[in-house]
Amino acid sequence: MLNKNKTIIGVACGGFGSEREISLKSGAVVFESLKMSGWNVFLLIVNSKNWYVKISENKEITLSMIDFSFNYNNTRYKIDVIFNTIHGPPGENGQLASKLKSKNIPHTSCDEFSAKLTYNKRECISSVKKYKIPSAKSVHLDKGKPFDEIRIIEKIGLPCFVKANKAGSSFGVYKITNKNKLRWGIKNAFLEDNEILIESELKGREVSVGVYKANDKIICLPITEIISENDFFDYEAKYLGKAKEITPAQIPNNWKINVTEMAIKLYKNLNLKGVCRSDFIFVNNIPHLIEINTVPGLTKESIIPKQCEAAGIKLNKFFEDLLDEAMA
Repeated sequence: MLNKNKTIIGVACGGFGSEREISLKSGAVVFESLKMSGWNVFLLIVNSKNWYVKISENKEITLSMIDFSFNYNNTRYKIDVIFNTIHGPPGENGQLASKLKSKNIPHTSCDEFSAKLTYNKRECISSVKKYKIPSAKSVHLDKGKPFDEIRIIEKIGLPCFVKANKAGSSFGVYKITNKNKLRWGIKNAFLEDNEILIESELKGREVSVGVYKANDKIICLPITEIISENDFFDYEAKYLGKAKEITPAQIPNNWKINVTEMAIKLYKNLNLKGVCRSDFIFVNNIPHLIEINTVPGLTKESIIPKQCEAAGIKLNKFFEDLLDEAMA
């Protein structure tokens, strides 16, 4: 259990993917919230080569990866629990979970298997079909292998979306409305990942559902409806204000019940942990899964903090609940 006098918390952020800058902002929000609440908390910046503790703008201390400890002011600190805010690798793809498991350090996100599964869009969508959760039609491509644009369009149709298979924050996602642009979209998506998905367009109302566990109970946060000014909920819409987000969503009650049940079913059956955000589009009154985010954004612009506000949950209490559950 958490103890304000004893527990040393590390908020991990950064990483080495396209979402690094967003992760740094998420980490700063969590760090400041816990610090203001009186916790022994340190901000851990993760790079491809090492981790370091950010003491101030001008002072950084290397973190020992042997036992996740460091020296500061003549005192040896050892991290007891990690609050994971790394979007993308290594925080969301299972690498961090594997590392922390080997060191017996609890953390606020999924285990290695669940993280790998949900980070891989193709594997995730394929896996949830057995739970009768609908999604878009899709085609999978590997970099360097030949593909037939005509057959892809015959199967998927236009408009369609070309997506990097392992990426978040809509990096490597392109909406294709003209068949002559398909190869361009594929080429650019391959710059983000060696595997891509081409999905049919789902036309309908988009919602986002945050789910977490506290006191051994799975809790669904107020649903958010997303109305993007752009063609889809891309990076600009997510972080630069180019979308209208309505929380709680003004959708029919039966829609709320249905999508909530689906989000909780995913959380249980995929063995998810911490806070996760599942995105859906309603097509003919039925929610279709877009993707699952196991380390969702926690910046001031992000959906989860807004859902907490709508639920009357203070962020510091929310973060403490996630840490408590990690150490349970």
